[in-house]
Order: sequence, then structure tokens, then C-alpha cells
Amino acid sequence: MSKTDEVGKAFDFRLFKRVFAHTKPYRGIFWLVAIVAILSAAFAIGIPILVKDIINDSLESKDAQQLFTAVMWMLIFLLGQVITQLLFNYYANLLGESVIRDIRIRLFEKMTSFKMTYFDNSSIGVLVTRAVADMQRIGEIFSQGFFMIVADVLKMISAAIIMLAINWKLALIVFAILPVILIATRLFQQAMKVAFIEVRSQVANLNSFVQERIAGMKIVQLFNREEIEKEKFRVINEKHQNAWLKTVWYNSIFFPVAEISNSIGIGLVVYFGVVQNIQNVSLDNKGAIVAFFFLMDLLFRPLRQIADKFNTLQMGMVAAGRVFKILDTDSHIADEGSLEKKDVLGDIDFKDVRFSYVKDEEVLHGISFQVKAGETVAIVGATGAGKSTIINLLNRFYEIDSGHILVDGIDIKEYTLRSLRSHIAIVLQDVFLFADTIAHNISLRDESITTEQIEAAAKQIGVHEFISSLPGGYQYNVKERGTMLSSGQRQLIAFLRAYVSNPSILILDEATSSVDTYSELLIQQATDKITEGRTSIIIAHRLATIKKADKIIVMDEGKIIEVGTHKELLKKGGYYNDLYTAQFLAEEVA
Repeated sequence: MSKTDEVGKAFDFRLFKRVFAHTKPYRGIFWLVAIVAILSAAFAIGIPILVKDIINDSLESKDAQQLFTAVMWMLIFLLGQVITQLLFNYYANLLGESVIRDIRIRLFEKMTSFKMTYFDNSSIGVLVTRAVADMQRIGEIFSQGFFMIVADVLKMISAAIIMLAINWKLALIVFAILPVILIATRLFQQAMKVAFIEVRSQVANLNSFVQERIAGMKIVQLFNREEIEKEKFRVINEKHQNAWLKTVWYNSIFFPVAEISNSIGIGLVVYFGVVQNIQNVSLDNKGAIVAFFFLMDLLFRPLRQIADKFNTLQMGMVAAGRVFKILDTDSHIADEGSLEKKDVLGDIDFKDVRFSYVKDEEVLHGISFQVKAGETVAIVGATGAGKSTIINLLNRFYEIDSGHILVDGIDIKEYTLRSLRSHIAIVLQDVFLFADTIAHNISLRDESITTEQIEAAAKQIGVHEFISSLPGGYQYNVKERGTMLSSGQRQLIAFLRAYVSNPSILILDEATSSVDTYSELLIQQATDKITEGRTSIIIAHRLATIKKADKIIVMDEGKIIEVGTHKELLKKGGYYNDLYTAQFLAEEVA
């Protein structure tokens, strides 16, 4: 959607209605805020009337008792205004925070159900902006936007009516200034609408850039990219600054115009009010002029503030449009299966599977193979041959174009996603660890997995000693992405994570391609242990690690070109033999 389209649709009534539909569970709070807003307007309007009566009656008559009573009423109205304002601020914010909490949960659930394709084509920084900053803008629709605008409009209408009742001639003089402010307000709103679209876009770009560079800081420093990235950041940051400065510039123009118009109104009221008194025209005495000062403030000040609050509402609606765009995105794996099996043997059958990440650019060309329960099968081939794609399809991270994938003779689409994935564990080459303890990174906070089970599993695969040597042992916090551990240590944690989940199908994806010799020995021991008695698929770059596999599948350019044991494939003298010989010679030279 272009910026022009987004501006045009920023106040789509359907979008506005959709946002407010989320207040249904909080109807009590909604109506409380509405009632308090009305009361706040009533108390504000009551004060000018009391001032007029005090000046005209109590001061003129010099009646102390009457003055005391009037002042007490004034205090009651002022106290009422304070209390209603306090209640309004608290409950409007409570309503807003409750709504964005619900929407944020829906958004997170939606994002966790997306296909991997969605994340392949989306900026993480932008998604973070949608889930955090944009969500807060939606909350401001309630706390600083809609209800405040309603309260201000009520004050303006009431002030106008009372002005007409007191002196219609002075009221018309005041109203004559309104078109100037209304025109200025309309121009201001249109300009700010475009400016805020740009601001949100630049905020997302800035978040995305910073997130990516921090995540890839090693690359930045390793290749001496500091100055280049700093210059890129300067340009992006300058665009962000300029976008905000546009809003500052428009505010700098609008508010002085509004203040000047208000001052002109006060001057005209004073002049013509005095003239009417001199000409003995009924003005309801001096109190009317003073009351007009208060009423003009209730007429002009809300009008000026409405423009600012309208901008807040505008930004909230723009943010809501972007968040709902994600919520409306149809990019999830259809979880229409109903089968939930407690036990899976682990038979796997790929039947003429075809798949493409990009339409009409097929990466798997009719793949067919079988893995029997308890077998260890290795898949090898050059980079881009399609090895990891097979794993992604088995877990239903992507949908196949055609063919069938069976587990225990049943199409994986017939399983629920939760059931299917609960029987599969993966150890990836690039291990992801959360900023949490080792124990929690292993169990992933699954309460059914106890610390005792984790320690027992660690002893079984030979990593207990390594974990115990760390400060705090299993309670050691590995920090974000596990930066406190070496790549080999992270791999061992990943092996233990897979082992404690007790999967029926185990997948090792290049699990030893970037570790030191000592870690590789530990990983090899762990591999032998966790593959024992369960179906295992090993994607390997280092062919020496898969000699014991029951079957080796050799792939090239999305096709299976050879199948056999290590010895059979070497004896055949084909593609696998060439790969193995080249790797063996390379390691020998090294």
C-alpha cells in the first residue's frame, strides 16, 4: 500500500469500528470513562456561570453569606473537575492498556503461526515495531485521543450555547473567529496525517537497521565496516529526524495562529462589551464579560487541543491499520488435521515430493525415499542441493507443491501440527539459545521436564561434567543467543534439549560442521547415544561422521542421485565417492 493510500484510509470507519470492537470485554470501563468525560465537561462549564453570578450578585450586593455559598460551590465544582480528570486519566489508560494487551497477544499468536516464508520476506525490526511501538500508539487512541476529543467537543458546544444565552451579539463576534481556527486546524490535520505516516515508516526502518547491525556486530567489526555502517545509520537517523521535524514545524505554525486568534477574540469581547456598557445595552452587568473570558477559553483551547489529540488519534489509527494488516495476513500452515498420536514409531516416507520457495522455481524435483523406524539415514550433497529443505517440509514449516509425506503411513497433514512436531526434535547447525538459564534453554520451560531429568539425560550423553563446570551449573545464564558459550558448547546444549524431549524422530542438521575437535568428540558420543533406537536423519557436511549410517541419500540440485551405505557408495565410484575423496584429501592436506 502506498503512503497516499495509507493516508486516505487512516480514518476508515471500518478500521475505527474494528479497534473499538476490542473494548467489548471492558464495557463497564468504557461507559465509566464516557460518563466521567461528560461530568468533566459539566464541571468545567459550571465554573464560568458561577464566576458570573459571584461578580453580578455577591459582589454587587456585598452579601458575605451569599459570597461564601457561591465560593463553596466554586470549590465543589473545581474539586469535581479534579476528581473526574483523575478518574478519566486512570480508566482511559486502563481501557487502552487492556485493549492493546489483548491485541498484542493475538498478534504474537498470529506471528507464531506464520509459515517460514513470511519471516524469510519480512524485516524482524519492522515486526518488533508493530508489536511494541505501534501497539502503544493504539492504546493512545483511548487514553489521549477519542475520549478527550469527545469531552472537548462537549465543552465547546456547551460554551457556545451559554455564550448565546448570555449575550448573542458578543457570542457572534467570538464565533466569527472560529472559521480561521477551523481552517487552520483542517490544514494542520492534513499535513500532520502525511507527516505521521512518514514518522512511523522511519521508526520502523531505524529499528530494523539497529536490530540487524547489533545482531551482526561480529561481521561489522570483523570486516571493518564500522565507518560504513555509521554513515548508513547517519542517513537513516537523519531521515528519522527530518520526519519528526516536519511535525514540529507544523505545530510551530499552527499553535501561534491559534493563540493569535484567541487573543484577537478576547480583545474584541472586551472592546464591544465595554461599548455595550457605555451605550447602556443590557450585558447582564460586568460578570458577563469575565464569564466570556472563561467560556472563550473553553471554546478555543479545546479546539486547539483537538488538533493535537486528533494527531494522536491519527497516529493510533495508522498504527492500528499496520497491526491489523499483519493480523489479516493469510500466511499460516493450515492446521486442519485431527490426528493426535501419543506414540509414533518413526517410519518416514517421501513420495514424489515437489517444492518451491518461489513460485515456478522448483528446488525439489519429485523426491522419493523411505526411512524405516529406528534407522539412521544420512543426507549429503553440495550446498543448495535441497537437504535442509527436506527437514523443513517434514516439520511442515512450508507446504509442499505436490506429492505426499507420510509418518507411520499417515500423511503428515492428517496430524495436528502440535502432535506432529512433538514427535520430532531438531539440532541445527546455528543453535539458538534464549537469554535464560541452561536448564530453561534445555526444557524450554516445559514444566513436565524436571531438573533431575535434565541432569540424568546430561549424564547419559556425557555433557553433565561440562555444564557442572560453569558458574551456577544448570542455572548459568547464557545471555542473549547464548553468547557466553562457545559454538561447540551451544551444540551440546542443543543435543541435550533434543534428547530430553524424547522424540520418535531425531534430525541433526550439520550439527558438527563448525565445532572444535574436543566438542566434536563429545557431540559424536552424544549423537551415538541419542540416535540409539530412534529414527534419525543426519544432514552432514563432514562425511567421516556418517560412516555408521544405515543408509546414505546423496542429493544434487534437488534430486536424489545415489542411495546406499558408505561402503556401497564408495564401491560404486560415483558422486559420493568423489565428494568423500575430495574431502579426505583436503583434510589430509590441512
